[in-house]
Amino acid sequence: MLKNIAIAGVTGAVGQEFIKILEQRDFPVKSIKMLASSRSVGKTVKFRGKDYPVEELTETSFAGIDIALFSAGGDRSKQFAPAAVKAGAVVVDNSSAFRMDPDVPLVVPEVNAEAIKKHKGIIANPNCSTIIANVPVWPLHKANPIKRMIVSTYQAVSGAGQAGMDELFNQTRDVLAGKAAVCKKFKYQIAFNIFSHDSKIGPNGYNEEEMKMVKETRKIFDCPDIAITCTCVRIPVPRCHCESINLEFADSITPDQVRSLLQHAPGVSLIDDVVDNRFPMPLDAADNDDVYVGRIRQDESLPDRKGINIWVCGDQIRKGAALNAVQIAEKLL
Repeated sequence: MLKNIAIAGVTGAVGQEFIKILEQRDFPVKSIKMLASSRSVGKTVKFRGKDYPVEELTETSFAGIDIALFSAGGDRSKQFAPAAVKAGAVVVDNSSAFRMDPDVPLVVPEVNAEAIKKHKGIIANPNCSTIIANVPVWPLHKANPIKRMIVSTYQAVSGAGQAGMDELFNQTRDVLAGKAAVCKKFKYQIAFNIFSHDSKIGPNGYNEEEMKMVKETRKIFDCPDIAITCTCVRIPVPRCHCESINLEFADSITPDQVRSLLQHAPGVSLIDDVVDNRFPMPLDAADNDDVYVGRIRQDESLPDRKGINIWVCGDQIRKGAALNAVQIAEKLL
């Protein structure tokens, strides 16, 4: 059945990816409404060969809309998502506004698609780093419960939107030309540099990105007791996040068993060539749907073969944001 779709935040990096993915996956669109802030009014967005005007996002934007894909920031989601629901739309929200609301499903379709049917008008799209970790970790957890998960992320600038990517490119050109790097989006130079993730640090010493991964994974897995700790950093890569994940299982498990479980897991591709030292890289994941996994090896510091290390890489804009939301919308059909 054809659906009337609205995209809130259409001019941003994730909004543009929504357009691309809806086209590529032949989503059954009857009509589409392009929404953004007043600054973008007057622009046009092309969808399936036709130009659509960008309209201002308001509380009256959603009459007749079936599904609203939101990537306009948490404040705008809190302001306008309830109006969309009141108008009869189902909102798939990419911000953190509703993720930890107990009445809002937090969904990675490869993990907990069944939670979608519990929605009351809003479905939350998880944090990008959470999605990229959860897709390969979940099939392992189902087979052998995970007791502890230690994650170190290497996060692309796309997590800060188009402005983050522009800053990386502009700074790189300037530094190579012998000029000083100009910092606008980030507090520190990102070109040829790495720094702690640029989210607020809480009283426990962890930044918001790290705590999102902890809390969201527990909710998605419906496993409040799983021990999780994270360190998140920003690296000078355009759009793919990498993560080093250490897992402690309830029972013994081998690297070959992990490979076998992941070989046919939905949304996962293996690149695990020990002979040629060839493992997942951002260049592999860019513009692709799957999360790539490699460097699968035993954690020899744990007894009884209960520990495994894996390395994962996924496209932050795509599977980490827009694709996951569109997959949720497909499940709604």
